[in-house]
Amino acid sequence: MHVLLTPFRRVYRAVVWLANSPRTLILAYALLIIVCSSAYHYFEKSASYGDSLWWAIVTASTVGYGDISPSTWEGRVLAGILISVMVLLVIPLITAHFASKLIVDADAFRHEEQEELKHNLRRVRVLLEALAEREGVTLPDTAVPPAAPGDR
Repeated sequence: MHVLLTPFRRVYRAVVWLANSPRTLILAYALLIIVCSSAYHYFEKSASYGDSLWWAIVTASTVGYGDISPSTWEGRVLAGILISVMVLLVIPLITAHFASKLIVDADAFRHEEQEELKHNLRRVRVLLEALAEREGVTLPDTAVPPAAPGDR
């Protein structure tokens, strides 16, 4: 079973790597256009390379003006693959990347603020225990908080 899932894991890792950088995403889009336009030029003998590039851009953007369309079955399969890859993979990755940049939590604590809060809570706990000892009050047993990553 592990052997069967290995290719899918590699594809998933490649997609994650691709999605995490806008530069690689744009480069992948450009390479997809160039490869598909070259393949279209190869399959459709009557199309010039300029027409093939125009076809790839129009098809990838799913506009489909209809001024250039494949006449061979290879060209039609290529068009289907290009449209599917763009609609199911590239466009959602670009959209998700831009959406993640727009969604920023302004109230989120920075790392330094979190460390300061943890330090202050430890000081309050020590002072509380000292006060309880001085007053002769026993504190209820509480679970010891887990150590901070920097304390391990």
